[in-house]
Amino acid sequence: MTSPPEASALRRTLFSRGYARLLLLSVLLGVPVSLACFFFVGFQHELQHWVWETLPEAAGYDRAPWWWPLPALTLAGLIAAPIITRTPGAGGHIPAHGLGGPPIGPKQLPGVAVCALATLPLGVVLGPEAPLMAVGSALALLSVRIMKATPDPKASLVIATAGSTAAISTILGGPIVASIMVIEAAGLAGAQLVALLLPCLLASATGALVFTGFGDWTGLTIGALSLPTVPPNVSPDAGDFLWGVPAAALIGVVLTTGRGLGLRVLEWTGRRTAVRTVICALAVGGCIAAYALITGRSPAEAALSGQATLGTLAEDPHAWPVSALIALIVCKGVAWGICLGSLRGGPIFPSVLLGAAVGIACAGLPGLGVTPGLALGVAAATAAVTGLPLTAAVLAVLLLGPDAHEQMPLIVVASVTAYLTGQFMTRRSAQAKEA
Repeated sequence: MTSPPEASALRRTLFSRGYARLLLLSVLLGVPVSLACFFFVGFQHELQHWVWETLPEAAGYDRAPWWWPLPALTLAGLIAAPIITRTPGAGGHIPAHGLGGPPIGPKQLPGVAVCALATLPLGVVLGPEAPLMAVGSALALLSVRIMKATPDPKASLVIATAGSTAAISTILGGPIVASIMVIEAAGLAGAQLVALLLPCLLASATGALVFTGFGDWTGLTIGALSLPTVPPNVSPDAGDFLWGVPAAALIGVVLTTGRGLGLRVLEWTGRRTAVRTVICALAVGGCIAAYALITGRSPAEAALSGQATLGTLAEDPHAWPVSALIALIVCKGVAWGICLGSLRGGPIFPSVLLGAAVGIACAGLPGLGVTPGLALGVAAATAAVTGLPLTAAVLAVLLLGPDAHEQMPLIVVASVTAYLTGQFMTRRSAQAKEA
């Protein structure tokens, strides 16, 4: 609870004329931001469908052949290299650093948008969440300029954050997950937290409403992170916790190792960036092609953000042999790590698929069920990558829907376990560098 002085300061802030204008602006921002994000994600999804389904069929293949990722990812690297090295904003935040960083302004927006739309559909193993947040913050700041408002720097930061929250809420299932992410990531308390949270809630709620309405009206598929079908719900027992805790720790190790690879790749691409960006993109294509050769399955399963593959895996996990899941974890995990340090996009979506794959692969252990494995995998992966265990738990609960009720204790334990594992590995790595 806030102390009386803090409560008094909070009331003065909430009922001030300037803050009322900020709340109204946040509601209004949700509309253009959500519309821009809707068409952004819809267009990206159509390009992805064309590259990985329509074009191979036109070439006479039932599905993309094993070698398909090699030219596709090479092209992605050739497109990304000049954007990263020559445009304002370098194509967006570096995904190895997470979703943090200063807001993207209007000058950086063209490079970010072109880089995301032109490279992510080609198979880059990153998600759309970071580019969407950049679009949201840039449009929010641009709106302030168009209206010739001159808020103080703190208000500008709140407006940019509200725009980013409205954008990311469109693909994370609504405003709740996005707002909780703001709470955890901000690291604030008391009156400061409330003052930041309210504009973000209003902007994201308005944006989610408009986004959903346009989806129903146009019929376009926007590829939000969702699980249309999940395995049957079961009550977790002692076996699920017995195996679930080490499985969550394993997920923390896998994803923290992948992020460590991304940081090493980032250091390597610091010199001769353009050439090495193309080399990294080709290496990603090689990882994806290797998955197709090893398993005989479609390379699209290991490419891209993993949203579609996650839905397929959750719908029929028994159709995936453990060997295919291990190949997916290794090949996609290495490709994800390389992308984190060389290309542009969001780190969360592929990590959720990797966590789910580890959890379901571990479901073959005696006493661990498929549904608990999926639940702990999603939660543990999100916590390990974002460093936000509460956000991870809420996202897992929303993805599993009604089936999450019985899994909540395991979801929370998995989130905390993976988070602590990641923090421990990061600390050990930092200590090793200092020694």
